[in-house]
Amino acid sequence: MSMTPKTAPYGSWKSPITSDLIVAQSIGLLEVRFDGEAVYWLEARPQEQGRNVIVCVGGAGEGATDIVSEPFNVRTRAHEYGGGAWTIADGVLYFSNFSDSRLYRLGVGASEPTPLTSAPPARDRHWRFADGTIDHRRHRWIGVREDHTGDGHPISTIVAVDLAQPSASPGRILAGGHDFVSSPRLSPDGRSLAWLSWDHPNMPWNGTILYLAELDGDGVIVGAPQAIAGGAAESICQPEWSPDGADLVFVSDRSDWWNLYRYTLATGAALPIAPMAAEFGRPQWNFGMSAYAFVGPDRIVCSYLENGLGRLAVIDLTTGALRPLETPFTQFASVKAREDEVGFIGGAPNHPAAVIVLDLRSGRHRACRKATDILDRADLRIRDYLSGVETIEFPTSNGRTAFGLYYPPHNPDYAAPAAVKPPLLVKCHGGPTSAASSTLSLRIQYWTSRGIAVLDVNYGGSTGFGRAYRDRLHRSWGIVDVDDCINGAKFLVERGLVDGDRMAISGGSAGGYTTLAALVFHDVFRGGASYYGVSDVAALARDTHKFESRYLDWLIGPYPQEATLYRERSPLFNVERLSRPVIFFQGDEDAVVPPNQTEAMVEALRRRGTPVGYFLFCGEQHGFRKAANMQRALDAELYFYAVEVFTTGLTF
Repeated sequence: MSMTPKTAPYGSWKSPITSDLIVAQSIGLLEVRFDGEAVYWLEARPQEQGRNVIVCVGGAGEGATDIVSEPFNVRTRAHEYGGGAWTIADGVLYFSNFSDSRLYRLGVGASEPTPLTSAPPARDRHWRFADGTIDHRRHRWIGVREDHTGDGHPISTIVAVDLAQPSASPGRILAGGHDFVSSPRLSPDGRSLAWLSWDHPNMPWNGTILYLAELDGDGVIVGAPQAIAGGAAESICQPEWSPDGADLVFVSDRSDWWNLYRYTLATGAALPIAPMAAEFGRPQWNFGMSAYAFVGPDRIVCSYLENGLGRLAVIDLTTGALRPLETPFTQFASVKAREDEVGFIGGAPNHPAAVIVLDLRSGRHRACRKATDILDRADLRIRDYLSGVETIEFPTSNGRTAFGLYYPPHNPDYAAPAAVKPPLLVKCHGGPTSAASSTLSLRIQYWTSRGIAVLDVNYGGSTGFGRAYRDRLHRSWGIVDVDDCINGAKFLVERGLVDGDRMAISGGSAGGYTTLAALVFHDVFRGGASYYGVSDVAALARDTHKFESRYLDWLIGPYPQEATLYRERSPLFNVERLSRPVIFFQGDEDAVVPPNQTEAMVEALRRRGTPVGYFLFCGEQHGFRKAANMQRALDAELYFYAVEVFTTGLTF
């Protein structure tokens, strides 16, 4: 490293944060669990073709050990987005295997898992399992089953699988009758079962119902289940029993914010716990999400979002007092607890995601596993190249404000010429009911360390700012989100932070749609990248999986009644207005946004002679999991910008 930085144009800076380094060193960390003295978690490994593996660290602090060997892949496609594919109890692992969708059990000391459910009748006709818990009293697994064996849409039910008769059946139905079910929770004494349900056209963050039912000695529901909270306009998530079984705690947005509530069985009343203008819940795109946990009978440890950043706190249930915990993290997921220890996935702008165990008595924490260890390598000096992050609030349409995370260019080896502003890459998160993550992203630092500023936008509809903010997107998808991305970019231009003539936009899934809509209907950005993005919203309404098949009713309007509006909002049918270069990345097994949508857009652009790139990755679904594909996409996006978008000052 030279003591005096070289003067070079923004975008031409050389960086040690390379695509091969990112994918070679990075893993996905998901779903922390405690069992006895051990800590377990799920790892998604791009280097193993996206295989998901259960990893364990014992109570004595011994090194991390893989629990599931190849070729098993702990993953489910229930609701397509999966999650909650495994549970652990008394050292016994129960999990869904991706290749055949069967449930398996791996006993203590066993070398090979044993199937618990019957083999599917055919590859395209199977059962998918998720969100399970163990009924010790009756020796069975209780969870969600999504039945794909019939014609038409799959059927979602709560089922029980007899652990004493492995491979005998796909489970016995306990509850159903709705389009979707999730979160089955068995009371500590095994006499009551709670779960969530919702129906089309709602998504779980629009409206859900919390049911409570009594079980007889055989575990069969007695009488009609009781709806104790929720409805078509109230979103409930994560019901959990208190350790003594007297209360059922859940998260509700009835106050406009996802706050905690306690339903007492003796009184039938649900009262708020530590109400505040913060989000204690998350949009339930996946099974098995957890934002809080009981720490003994009188305390709850919880994570919450304020202004897009996360905090961790302990609530004293006897007084209702909330005490924030001092940690270096700004993002929390999969919060679990045992005695005086809390486990979670934690991250911050200068900390990669990590499996963390925090001691509530001492306040000290330890990292069981980090998503990447390259920051710890002295030979790479990666920390020197990390850009800081600034939370910004900016004016947008209709007199409102919106939010984002801004990352300025940074590289200690270089300085830009005087009076020159950097190019900007605006990133649109997916969902669209999701949020920009404040956890260190090497993919963002890939850009900033090369001299390209990044704005990660929390557009209207994003989580973390209350229900009213989420509801801004109601029938306004392709308008509110696009306006917020444009206005965020203009805000940075007006502050003199970026070059308004060299701005690109990129996003995946719903963010890919926002990207395309911004490029088609506006001329602010010079080009962009769509990762498995929607180009024909009507096709998405006609040809997608059950979970999202009516989502567009809320985002745009009912289809086909609003077919004209769908056509007006679709980039594909307005492609003649697009003259900006675009590169597309797509998986050939994507059931959420099928490849035919992307290919129709690519073909239309090619006919018009508009610069276009297209990468179709074999064996990928909605979101890429294989290291080689992730690396190729990132490098191709940079190269495309260098050649077609930022025509000056950017080199590959």
